Amino acid sequence: MTGDLKEAILKRRIRAISLFHQKNGRMPSFSEAGRIWGLRSKNAVFKLIKKLEALKVLQKDHKGKLIPDSIASPARILGTVEAGFPGPAEEELADTMSLDNFLIHNRDATFLLTVSGESMSGAGILPGDMVIVDKGQSPKTGDIVIAEVDGEWTMKYLNKRGENVTLIPANPDYKPIKPKNELKIAGVVTAVVRKYR
Repeated sequence: MTGDLKEAILKRRIRAISLFHQKNGRMPSFSEAGRIWGLRSKNAVFKLIKKLEALKVLQKDHKGKLIPDSIASPARILGTVEAGFPGPAEEELADTMSLDNFLIHNRDATFLLTVSGESMSGAGILPGDMVIVDKGQSPKTGDIVIAEVDGEWTMKYLNKRGENVTLIPANPDYKPIKPKNELKIAGVVTAVVRKYR
């Protein structure tokens, strides 16, 4: 088998598993992957998955389940856009990227929350937005955190001075919060996602 033919088959197999992921919102099991690729041998499936891991197309989580890597719906990067005065918009393909890879650094420790309330509007976080939260990061002063304060959940800037902790809103209509009894920080906000349509 020639190198070109091998590469074409590999691309077809990557496309097939990518379509499965987009259609089903999840990665296939090992047996499903074998059926998608037309491979009967478990050994052949394991070898192909190892190759795709090496190519950073997919990876396995701590339980051994397949999770997407660069396969996760990559979008084309066409260049930059001037936010001031309009200029000629040339569609010049610069690269492709997966939004998952761009926004999520610690997949196993990351979760999404939908925002309600306007206490963080000054930070550009509005009702209906989704925030990406990493529970594996160590929170530090200035981070936006998701916290449980005396039994109530909130999202605020973290301000630590020695043993004193204050949660600061990004909207002057809201007051800072000082925990009376208990403070648990569930994670650090790493990104905000907003859909316009």
